Amino acid sequence: MSIFKLAISCGVALGALTLSLAPAAFAADAEAKPAKAVKAKAKAKSAAKPAESKPAAAVDEEADEPETGGSTTTEFHCELGNKITIYSNEADEKHIALRWKKRLHRLTQVGTTTGARRFENRLYGLVWIGIPAKGMLLDSKQNRQLANECKDAEQIKPAVPVAAEAATPAA
Repeated sequence: MSIFKLAISCGVALGALTLSLAPAAFAADAEAKPAKAVKAKAKAKSAAKPAESKPAAAVDEEADEPETGGSTTTEFHCELGNKITIYSNEADEKHIALRWKKRLHRLTQVGTTTGARRFENRLYGLVWIGIPAKGMLLDSKQNRQLANECKDAEQIKPAVPVAAEAATPAA
């Protein structure tokens, strides 16, 4: 019988401890909700301001739509009919804006050892890898390809063999 009494007393003690901590957890959650509401109101106010008031370099990864004014546009046609548009700015080579599925995302360049151009948006898990032959869009959160064999107008042109270039006389 003593083991039974010990088990019951441990259960009662554990229940009392849980109940004594519960009001503190609810109070902390109640304090956090007004802070979230203030952030949401501040975000709504900043969204109401015109986009021209922010320079393109000041837009962070969490912004809804990056500024694309004055950018160079490159359209990529991918397999399975997917299309990607990349907006790049000569003044800011460390960032690009990428349009995928009617949404514009800001990606930041990540250094590589292979020479490939890699851009990431960690918030959404998007990774754009550009090599001379093609580009591909990856989803790092779900570990899958979103678009592959993405080629722009220059990459779609057939490659001219080196021997054919040497055989043609210079005009």
